[in-house]
Amino acid sequence: MKIHAFKAFLTMALFTGISSVWAQTPASTGTPVNNYNYHDAFAPNFYTKNGTSTRTASGQPGVDYWQNRADYQLTVKLNNTTNELVGTDEITYTNNSPDKMSFLWLYLDQNLFKNDSRGNAVVPLTGSRNGAQGQVFDGGNKIKSVKIISGGKTKTEVTAKYIITDTRMQIFLPQELAAKGGSVKVKIEFSFIAPFEGSDRMGVLETKNGKIFTIAQWYPRMCVYDDVKGWNTAPYLGASEFYLEYGNFDVKITAPANHYVVGSGELVNGVEVLSAEQLKRYKEAQQSDKTVVIRSAAEVASTANTNATAEKTWHYRITNARDFSWASSPAFILDGAKINLPSGKKSLALSAYPVESSGNDAWSRSTEYVKASIENYSKRWFEYPYPAATNVAGNEGGMEYPGIVFCGWESKGEDLWGVTDHEFGHIWFPMIVGSNERYFAWMDEGFNTFINSVSSVDFNKGEYKQKAEDLHENAEYYTSPKLETVLSSPDNMKERNIGVLCYAKPSAGLVMLREQILGEERFDKALRTYVERWAYKHPTPDDFFRTIENVAGEDLSWFWRSWFINNWRFDQGINSIKYVKNDPAKGVVITVENFDKIPMPIVLDVKTKSGKVTRVKLPVEIWQRNNSWSFKHNSTEEIESVTLDPDHVFPDYNESNNVWKAGNGKIEKDIVLDAYIGKYVTANSPLTVELSEKNSVLNAELPNYPKFSLDPVANEKDTFESGRAGVKLKFNEAKTGFDMTLTGNGQVIPFTKK
Repeated sequence: MKIHAFKAFLTMALFTGISSVWAQTPASTGTPVNNYNYHDAFAPNFYTKNGTSTRTASGQPGVDYWQNRADYQLTVKLNNTTNELVGTDEITYTNNSPDKMSFLWLYLDQNLFKNDSRGNAVVPLTGSRNGAQGQVFDGGNKIKSVKIISGGKTKTEVTAKYIITDTRMQIFLPQELAAKGGSVKVKIEFSFIAPFEGSDRMGVLETKNGKIFTIAQWYPRMCVYDDVKGWNTAPYLGASEFYLEYGNFDVKITAPANHYVVGSGELVNGVEVLSAEQLKRYKEAQQSDKTVVIRSAAEVASTANTNATAEKTWHYRITNARDFSWASSPAFILDGAKINLPSGKKSLALSAYPVESSGNDAWSRSTEYVKASIENYSKRWFEYPYPAATNVAGNEGGMEYPGIVFCGWESKGEDLWGVTDHEFGHIWFPMIVGSNERYFAWMDEGFNTFINSVSSVDFNKGEYKQKAEDLHENAEYYTSPKLETVLSSPDNMKERNIGVLCYAKPSAGLVMLREQILGEERFDKALRTYVERWAYKHPTPDDFFRTIENVAGEDLSWFWRSWFINNWRFDQGINSIKYVKNDPAKGVVITVENFDKIPMPIVLDVKTKSGKVTRVKLPVEIWQRNNSWSFKHNSTEEIESVTLDPDHVFPDYNESNNVWKAGNGKIEKDIVLDAYIGKYVTANSPLTVELSEKNSVLNAELPNYPKFSLDPVANEKDTFESGRAGVKLKFNEAKTGFDMTLTGNGQVIPFTKK
């Protein structure tokens, strides 16, 4: 596209000053009436860094992407009386990074429950769901030894120097660990006492048939070393969750013989720990679409208090996982059913719960819920990778781990469906897509809450389908100025705000993207691509933003800025309508204004006198350079009402300006432009100015100049101006001519109609 200013300057030498102001931004003519600034919303350079060889500009892992690996061999023994766990953690750590290492960082999450922990120190006087919730006990890890294992068949163990700082352990290596494939074996002997309520993520629940131990954050775990931050060692304070490496787990759990143990992955030695009848039922469940009872309530009653002094060892394996958790109890009813996966593979849905939780309106439907949830997410997003999916009734509100979740033992009906579906949704975020929960909880909790909303529509013909969210009602909840931003870490926001900022608000944002901005097909394809690209890897927020934009083909920087980066607010309003030439039969011009920081597409309903309702949609691009927008609607009769966002799909906190109604709504008087249209000449120059009308707008055209529009000047009769061109036209009473004032220098040039 050519720029005409210099040519125009030569052509219109008489009009000194016109070309000099042509490209200038017009001066402000009054006090701004709103908070919207399109330069803020649509500013360039959203991404602060370019793509690299490890993370591309399109949001993919790059050709040089790497991540380290941690494989675990774990043995542990549970003391049912003292709640103590004693274990050995043998880690094979592989350094795939380009950096040599002289030390390793590990997490000792149980140290959160020490009296002098940082997490304990930040619990307010009013209490918290985090930490030990008031329990006074000898919490925290007891480290018996840390050794480096070397050699082949004849292994040698060398005691390693280490430093424990709160919930972190730094181990110093006797030899530097090589880059790009070097590996080291670390053996740690540890013990701890399980808390009753461990930050709502693990615990010990008393039931009439014995304790239920739900065990997590139980073994020393490797910190992640990545290409973004190096070692990720932010302490575990309770609110923020986890960031872990992938690897294989081989776990042996010794518990009292009357206990039944369920864990992440596959039970390897079922023939040794289950009775012949229970093993038969277990195998039946693997082939059944209906729930099969493996251990009944009657069997619990008859065996819960037997063999309490003997022991059994349960052997579990899970591959390509980032964690391992388990549960043990003499009180478990066990049932299961087959999970059918899209590839034709099968998995096993299991439920473990006490008799107190049994019932057709309660945990007796748990396995049905697990099966439906896993099958749905596998079909929609990515296939479930583990051999089993186990739901355990515990004293947690709800907590997720690879292949196993802990849900509230008192949950029933819709609540049990909701928590089960939510916790198993976490298999996709963050168990498969391994984002950094410690810093970016919204990338797992928010994404998961979003896929839950879709799953609940699908389950059992909508049995627990939720009604569409009213974002007008929830606008204050999502955008209150008292909130932190979505991108804040949970440790960096008020605990009361975690529910909205990590769960509900990011989910609502994805719903808007899917249903209002991109459409279901484009959004679903983009989200599936994100999961496929980053399965078993470590994405950052930029990797997500870039993937969605590149796959969907949209610049969404305005949306990320509004909803995730900043805590902006949204308020669109209808200023007025204007009938074309003051005649309803010729159509209506509707003016909408964006009053606050967030831009969104326009959706409105126009209702005419006869009752006809027409839906109008306008793209967000209208706000790229405008605070208000006028458009013509081709109606043929008087307007009864105009309603902005009639379905309440955007978070508009001010509904008072959303509806224009006949009788009290403002109707502007249209200026009939017929008398002004024509060609005008001046004695000072051979040039001709031609005025024309389009969509009730007066336009001016000069030779070799781009056409420009003229706006009526408020409170000045027969006067029009163009801030862009730097001119003002004042017509005489007869409309036979006008005086053109050059606003740059005040020069006045008279024109007459030809």
